[in-house]
Amino acid sequence: MPSRSTRKRLLPRIGAAGNIRATTHRTRGRPVRASISILRRILPLAVVVAAAPAAAQAQPRILSPRDTVRFEVAPGQRIYVDYGRPSMRGRRIMGGLVPYGRVWRTGANAATTLITDVDLRIGTASVPKGTYTLYTLPTSTGWTLIVNRQTGQWGTQYEPGRDLVRIPMQVSTLGEPVEQFTIRLERGRGSAASTIAMEWENTRATVPFRVVAPAARRTGTGTRP
Repeated sequence: MPSRSTRKRLLPRIGAAGNIRATTHRTRGRPVRASISILRRILPLAVVVAAAPAAAQAQPRILSPRDTVRFEVAPGQRIYVDYGRPSMRGRRIMGGLVPYGRVWRTGANAATTLITDVDLRIGTASVPKGTYTLYTLPTSTGWTLIVNRQTGQWGTQYEPGRDLVRIPMQVSTLGEPVEQFTIRLERGRGSAASTIAMEWENTRATVPFRVVAPAARRTGTGTRP
């Protein structure tokens, strides 16, 4: 049997900079190089796996995420509404979180933005193509849609002097509650007008809209859904 001196078994050593250096040892007289490549692969993976739960816990929950609803008129011509989507989370909404008789940001956080590449007729009001902020004025008997020229502001920064138009909305009661505030741009069938619809809790507020055809801008007549 080889003597203890000839059966040297040297473990990997850690250098001053934290680098692992391979060494050799002898087993039964044959030189074998200690492989550390596996360690180099496993150790970083173990660190990542251990840190993943903590990273997941560190990410805050977004209570009112942004969403964008799109309505395509023609290639290169679209209508967008970008807004925050708060949830009920057990709260009373209409007449509570959304007070009656006060202008509401119609969403959460940053102002709700309407961008249209085409001229619109919303209800009976004309809205030229451009970028606007949408507010609403809910009451116990009806809603009013407010199209405002101010843009890029926080949702609570409302300047009534910059209103473009105020448009009455139709209000109905939903059969099932809607947990998260939702805005829809619903395309009309055939020659029927399309619809801007807002739903939350048990309330649905709507207003019809049409795209103003180019000829209508010159003559003052003619629209399309």
